[in-house]
Amino acid sequence: MSSTRPTTARTRRAERRTHADYTSAVYGSMLAASVAIGAGGLGSFPRAQLVLLLVLTGLVFWVGHVHATLFGARLAQRSLTRTSVLRVCREEWPIVEAAVPPAVAVAVSPLLGLDVAGAVWLAVAVAVAGQVGWSAVGARRAGASWRLVSVTAAVNLLLGLVIIAFKIALTH
Repeated sequence: MSSTRPTTARTRRAERRTHADYTSAVYGSMLAASVAIGAGGLGSFPRAQLVLLLVLTGLVFWVGHVHATLFGARLAQRSLTRTSVLRVCREEWPIVEAAVPPAVAVAVSPLLGLDVAGAVWLAVAVAVAGQVGWSAVGARRAGASWRLVSVTAAVNLLLGLVIIAFKIALTH
């Protein structure tokens, strides 16, 4: 019986590593930050437009990623089945999910007393926090050391700060 336990634990660790790819969530968070910054540079607009822009952009990029992945599989001469299409759709869905927290931040920003510019900055902060968080969670679930988790979080924070620096540079 003792030989079954390590195999079971080993199997569970392997399954966690298999499901530890948070690339789409990190990418979706970076996309949301970029969308918020781009929209914020356009001037004053209704918050509902930014909420829709965030979610709809996430959906469009999700479809694009699904299509690119499936097209790549087709080029590799693998047949596409309903199961494989649904699997790719699920794997890429975090792109859309990552747009939801920044969109919610924009939607609740009036309750926080924020003007439109404040709502944009809140959305960017939430998106960058998501980007950093998803990269750290993904690295940890993949079995990375705490040192590597810190490195990937720092790299994603740096990328988020670069996006913010672009906003500052373009608006001044």
